[in-house]
This record gives sequence, C-alpha cells and structure tokens, in this order.
Amino acid sequence: MAEVSRLRARGLVEVVAACGRERQRRHAVEEMGIPRFTTDAADITRASDVDLVLVLTAMQSHGTIAHAALEAGKHVLVEKPLAVDLDEARDLVSLARTSPGLLACAPFTVLSPTFSAIARRIRAGEIGRVASARARYGWAGPSWSRWFYEAGGGALSDLGVYSVTTLTGLLGPARRVTAMTGAFHAEREVEGEKVRVTAEDNAQVLIDFGDAAFGVVTTGFTIQQYRTPAVEVYGSEGTIQLMGDDWDPDGYELWRNDMGSWQVFKETAPDWPWTDGLRHVVECIRGGGDLIATPEHAYHVLEILEAARAAGKDGRARDISSRFEPVRLRSETGGVPAHLVHDRTRSE
Repeated sequence: MAEVSRLRARGLVEVVAACGRERQRRHAVEEMGIPRFTTDAADITRASDVDLVLVLTAMQSHGTIAHAALEAGKHVLVEKPLAVDLDEARDLVSLARTSPGLLACAPFTVLSPTFSAIARRIRAGEIGRVASARARYGWAGPSWSRWFYEAGGGALSDLGVYSVTTLTGLLGPARRVTAMTGAFHAEREVEGEKVRVTAEDNAQVLIDFGDAAFGVVTTGFTIQQYRTPAVEVYGSEGTIQLMGDDWDPDGYELWRNDMGSWQVFKETAPDWPWTDGLRHVVECIRGGGDLIATPEHAYHVLEILEAARAAGKDGRARDISSRFEPVRLRSETGGVPAHLVHDRTRSE
C-alpha cells in the first residue's frame, strides 16, 4: 500500500473500495481509511465508481477476477502470474485488446531504471553477441497461505516468474524450454499446520533463445541465502550483471574485453519500488500512454513456466509458440525516474 499512499499524496488516485477476508475489514476501513469493504470481488468489478481494479489475491483466482474486471470495462493490474491456465490467460490477452480498460501484468522488473540501463547496453552490442545468461530468485518459502504449495501455486509462478520476465525482457522471446522440477519438501508448516506440498518448490529451467543462445533460471522455496548477482548475461565481447535482485536492483557491473576491466555502476534509483507498476498504469491511464509491462509478455512468460512444469515431469523439451514485442525502455531523467526526483511530485 506504500505506492497507493504515494499516488494518493500526489492526487492521482482515490481508493474507494477494497475486497478481502472478513478479518481484514477493520484494517482496511479503520486503519487505511477505505470507505467501503466487501468480501465479494464482484462488488468491486461491478462498481460504477471503480476505474482500476488491483488483483492481489491468491494466484488461483487471478484470471477469473481480472477477466470479470476487463469485461466490466475496468482497467486492471493483476499480480503475477496473470492466470494459472494458458487457455484462461489467452482469453485475457484477447479481451485486453478489445476492452476499454488496460491490463497491466506483474512482475514489473522491466520498469526499473537498472533494467533499462542494462537492456540499452545489450541492444547497443556492448557485450557483443549474447551466448548465455543466468538468473536466480528464491528464498526459504512462506509460512502463510497454503495455496503457495498447492496446484496453481508453486515456486515457478511465485518466484521464477521474476527471472523469466527479466531474461525474456533482455533477450527476447524464448524458442524452447526444458526443466527439472520437484517438491524438495514433502510438507511445510503454514500458520501452525502441516501442509502437503503438491506444487514444485525447487526448479532449474533451461531456455533456448535461438541461435545457440541459452539461459538458465534457478528458483525455489529452497534457497536460504545468496550473495551472487541476480542476473548475468555473457556475450562474445563481455559480461553484464545486475546486482541485488531484479525486483530490487543494486546497480550493475560491466566487463568489456576492449577495456580489460570491470566497470561498476552504482544504483541510480535506490528508492525504486517493485510496486512501480501501479504508478505506471495510473500514468498510462491519465496520460494515454502505452504499457511497458504488456499482457503479451506476461502470457509468454506463463507459457514458459507451464512448459517448464511439463518438462519437469517427462523430461521433454517444449517449443514456445507465443511472441511479444521488444520491451519498450523507459525514459531517463539523469538515470533516475522522474517520480523519485526531489519531492516526488513530478511525473514522467
């Protein structure tokens, strides 16, 4: 809700209603000052005074709620993944092309200034022809909400989705995917109860980008700590790597053979929030701009995740049929997003 508060302070949004579990009512109404609260999502998607719907529910209901909101003509920001079924996701992408509302899809790693800086250098050929890449995101796993470990959940949809979004954003659409996946933990403790793990919590995904360029994603609810870069891209003339996590960058490092040394670039926007997608979609709505985090890209990522799950079961590689336009890189203000400059009252 921090991003909502920033947008409210700038006079860009008004929060008129919230939906959640009954136990969340007091927090929403009394502590957050939201005037209406409901436990029925349809009350939000049908409300005449709601322009933008944020779908922040369990993954398994993302597609259903986003579809209802788009059908009602609302703008939608849906958390990752946009759906847990490819057919449902395909319907969403199709609906978004005809609906008056925009469909913005998390995760929003492609919005970070650091992502744009790295992508520009790769596109300019500063590391030569890309041969391979590595991305990683994981942790020990949540102790709340059992759906993380049930069908429709899993580490690929919750964590790997970040790495796959970033790699495809940098290198373009994947052509083929294979993977090893499994449930390393037979059960987990969630809110004091033992829960059987039926979705993958550990995965290694191999992505073929074509022309003998490959990427690998390491993810899982099985990683305690790490100190390596989140993303590394290896080219014929150099290497570039994103420090920190791709959703929380800490600058980047560049090696070029012609220079013979590492160049270290400090993070230019340390306050950049991973929730920046909300700011982005609001400004697109108000200014008529085009989304950077597109439904087509989100669908492509979901196709990769589903292919990885299937390959993890039978060991066969899957062709990836979907494509998306190259990620449009955000404008720069001295390397810092305009909404983070000075008093944060300026817009891009």
